Amino acid sequence: MLKESLQNLMKNQSKVELYPEEYDFVINNGLTNSDTEVVKIDGKSRFLDAYMERSNKETEEFLGEENANFLNEPITYFKEHMNEFLYMESKWFTLIGIDAISFEVDDLFGTYDVMLGLKIQKKFSSQLRDYFTQHSEDPEEPVDLMFDAQEGIWNINFSLHTLPGFREDMTVAEAYQLVYSFIFSFVQTI
Repeated sequence: MLKESLQNLMKNQSKVELYPEEYDFVINNGLTNSDTEVVKIDGKSRFLDAYMERSNKETEEFLGEENANFLNEPITYFKEHMNEFLYMESKWFTLIGIDAISFEVDDLFGTYDVMLGLKIQKKFSSQLRDYFTQHSEDPEEPVDLMFDAQEGIWNINFSLHTLPGFREDMTVAEAYQLVYSFIFSFVQTI
């Protein structure tokens, strides 16, 4: 899946700018060709053109569409606005099979929670569970996985603090990049 997605991205392009994860994958898997120049760019700009909206957690009422400046907010914003969640769509999510990523703070535990849909086959159930267990900073912390057969998508819910590299002082952009990198690595392994 990942190989085909990246080949399609580079198809008929004279120059392609890729972020570190994609660049390394392309180079390590020999996907370059003489017709396309592949350039590695800084990952900080990955989500500048993403679609983001804040909504109320209980009613799902739309509170506002955000621009790239919101990416610089600290994730503690969501502890100060416990009633909100952030929904984000990005072309980079599509590349690895994610439909969107939502982010909020759990009302009871105060943890930063991530919810996403991952388009992979049901047969990858054990690999998905194993990946979260093996790569979690807190293997005892549960990850909720549910396969939606109608959509052909895994609904995944987990706490951000379980990912290696989590810091309480992260920005929204850094948090989304951490989640993206984690799922990218999983997709790469399968």
